[in-house]
Formats: sequence, C-alpha cells, structure tokens
Amino acid sequence: MTHWIVLPVVLPAILAPFIVLAARYHIGIQRVFSVAGVVGLIALAGGLALEASDGTVTVYQLGDWAAPFGIVLVGDRLSTMMILLTSVLAFFVLLFSIGSGWDERGRHFHALFQFQLMGIMGAFLTGDLFNLFVFFEVLLIASYGLMIHAGGNDRLRAGVQYVLFNLLGSTLFLFALGSIYAETGTLNMADLAQRVTLIGPEATVGIRVAAVLLLLVFAIKAALVPLHFWLPSSYAEAPAPVAALFAIMTKVGAYAIIRVYTMVFPPDLEVTAGLHGAWLLPAALVSLSVGMIGVLAARKLDRLVTFAVIGSMGMIMVAISLFTAPAIAAALYYIVHSTLSAAVLFLVVDLVRAGRDDLRLTTLPPAAGAALTSALFFVGAIAMAGLPPLSGFLGKLLILDAAFASPLMAWTWAIILSASLISVVGFARAGSTVFWKARSVETTEDSPLLPRPANLSYVAVGGLISLLVAHTVFAGPVYAYMNATSQQLFSPEPYISTVLDTPGKLSSPKEGH
Repeated sequence: MTHWIVLPVVLPAILAPFIVLAARYHIGIQRVFSVAGVVGLIALAGGLALEASDGTVTVYQLGDWAAPFGIVLVGDRLSTMMILLTSVLAFFVLLFSIGSGWDERGRHFHALFQFQLMGIMGAFLTGDLFNLFVFFEVLLIASYGLMIHAGGNDRLRAGVQYVLFNLLGSTLFLFALGSIYAETGTLNMADLAQRVTLIGPEATVGIRVAAVLLLLVFAIKAALVPLHFWLPSSYAEAPAPVAALFAIMTKVGAYAIIRVYTMVFPPDLEVTAGLHGAWLLPAALVSLSVGMIGVLAARKLDRLVTFAVIGSMGMIMVAISLFTAPAIAAALYYIVHSTLSAAVLFLVVDLVRAGRDDLRLTTLPPAAGAALTSALFFVGAIAMAGLPPLSGFLGKLLILDAAFASPLMAWTWAIILSASLISVVGFARAGSTVFWKARSVETTEDSPLLPRPANLSYVAVGGLISLLVAHTVFAGPVYAYMNATSQQLFSPEPYISTVLDTPGKLSSPKEGH
C-alpha cells in the first residue's frame, strides 16, 4: 500500500498549525512555508496523476483497515486530475496574494489557505460519502475565515450569508447520508455501487429520496440555479485571491455529481432511473441563462465576474446532465478552462481595484498600469465568453457536439449560443467603459495618484493565462486524457474491485465512521 496518496491531505494539514504556532508573527516565514507547501503539492499531484494516467487506481487505507469498514482514499484519473488543477491554481493565487499584499491585511491567511487546500484535496480523494461530508465541512470553516479576511461590514455580511446557505446544504447532506446508511448499511462509494443494485423495485423509495437529497446538496455546492443565491455576494465581497481560489470550490460540487452519479447511481440503474436527467438539464440551462444575463446587467465589475462564474457552472452542468461518456469528457475539459479563466478575471478585478476608487462600471481617469491590466482583462473576457482561439471556444464545441443525442438538443444549442452572444456584449460593455473610455477622461491635479500594482501580481495572472493557452494548444492530448477519464468513470468495475479487494487487517464488520 503506497503512502503517497495521503500526502496531499497531510501536508497542508501539518503546515497550517505549524504556521499558526511557529510563525504567526513572521509574515516572511509564513510565505516561505506556504509557497514551499504548494510547490510540494504540485509535485505530489503531478506524480499521482502520472501514475493514474494509464488507468491505475491507487487505494490508501487509513489505519490499514479494509474497505468498506475503514476509511479509504482513492486516486484515479479524475481525482488526481482535480488535485493537480487545484495545486497549480493555488500556486498562482498564492503568488498574487503575496504580490498584492492581501496576505498581510488580516491574520492567519496562510494557515487558513492551507486548511482550505486540505479540505479540497480530501474531497477529491475520499472514497467514502461520510468523509466527503467531513471535508466539505473543513472547506466551509476555512473558506469562511478566508472570506472575512481583512474585515469590513460588507464582507462579514456576505460571509454570514455564505455560511447559512452552506449549513443548510450540510444539514441536507446529513439527512441524505442517514437515509443511504439506513437503506444499505454502508457509506463507502465502491460498496454502495454494489449494494444499490441489490435493492428491489418494491423498496426504492428510501434510496430515491437519498439520491435526490444528495443531488440537491451537490447542486448547492455547484451554485446551480435556483440554489445559487449564496454565490454572487460571497465571491464579489471576498478578497481577490480568495475568490480566485474559490473558482475551484464550485467544481467540488460538479465533481461530486460526476463521481456519485456515474458509480453509485449511474444513469442505467433501475432503482433511480431518470431521477437526475428529468430536471438537471433544464436547471443547468436556466443557470447558464441567468449567469450570462447577470453579466449583461451587472453594474459592478466584481459582480459581473461572479455571474460569469454562475454561467460557466451552468455550461458545465449542461454537459454533466447528459450523462454520456462524450459529454462528461467535454465537461472535464471545460472544468479546467472555467477554473483558470474565472481565477484570471477575479485577479484582474483586483488589479482594476488598485487603480480606481470603486468597481462600478463608470468612466474614470486611467490608472497606473491600465494598459497591461486591460490586456489581461481582454484575454480573460475572451476565455470566459468562449470566443476563439482560446479553450472556452473548444469546450463549447465539445459540449454542443455531445448534446446532439439529447431530446432537448434544440433548446440546448439555442441557449448556449444565445448566452455566448450575451456574454460577449456584457464583457465588451464592461471593458469599453472601464478601460477604453477612460482614455478620454482628463485627470486633474486633485486626482489621487495610485501606485501601479506589483510585478508579482502581473506574473501570477500571466501564469494562469499561459495555462489557458497551453490548455488550448494541447487540446488534443488533453481531451484524449479527459475521454479516457470519462470511459473509466462509466466502467467503474476496476475502481470497485480495487477498493474492496485491497487486503487489510480488518475482517470483522465494524463501522469505521
């Protein structure tokens, strides 16, 4: 049994208390250990992804207790890809937070950042629904601390709203877990995949209720309309590096839907047949529409980006809701694109904030560094709107192609294309107001001279944009990997057999939760 797979969870879990206890008054030391930890995570995630690239499924049994009674971490193509994406995103976000000084504006930023990474890594690697709930709670606690970093009434109010909505999701999650355990006697996902198939048609009520509750929980995490109300204020008021890191948070909900509803409750399962397909696709299309209309109607630049995130999650959920191998492959390709482009825009918004009095879409005099900031916004807007030549355009083509077999194909195509046009108009309006028209405004002697953002901030944003370019240039091999990942998800027998057949010390049926 290899121990490498547990290190992406253990490393930030060790670093966070170390930073609090040994370096709480030394920001330089905090930065060194935090950056070193994220670099280590990139190396670990890259090694695990390379190991899983040939279809290998790696299992780690905590305490050497065998599944389904013990807690297991599982690394396959999907989970290792997601932890690699998280690690790379965290590296550039951390560079931006250091360059912009955000990490100095409040206490315990780096410790909370590491706890956040611990929760995200655990959520992607766990093979157990109960521990998925546990890592969701770690995410909730750490993300709340990061959201209110640097204080302020607006930020505190948005943080309270964020916590309340997510506590509602946690409560529903517990109800769902209780229902599943009552019906099957297990919460291990591999074991559930076998036991659910044994439930007869006459006893499906309990498990169907549990499946619906789980879907609602994951839809809240993914900010799917009408369960998205927590996101606009939360992301808009959060510090820019925190909002950029949160770009991966909604993907945790999408990941959970993909994992659970391809393995535990697959589309061809008679017990829950048609349960998710009946309303998930319409909800995804509504989310896409609401998000892009919000982009057009936004009056502040940060709100515009948050609605773009809702729209991009709607696009991802359109592909996921089709529950076919090509559609899931397209969704995975778009998940990477959406995470990177959303992070770019959140960081660019902070660069704009550094040179303006506020983020309202009004014309103000140009600020220091506006030329470079406007270029970065232009690239980020192209990416998020899905225009060629960047990967958003390719991702939308893949999703449109996957939707051909859907009975709602006409609606799907019409809404995706219309939403794309609306987003282009919205981003163009914002960019021209903030950057282009600013050239015509004369500055006065009384106008405050704001400093140009730090070079490290531009390096961080440029690094994320370079990843978007690489995601486009290497779209062929990347999509081939996503397609192999999708095929593995729809053929979960190796995953199940590896998790349940891995030898361990425990042989008696004790509950490990």
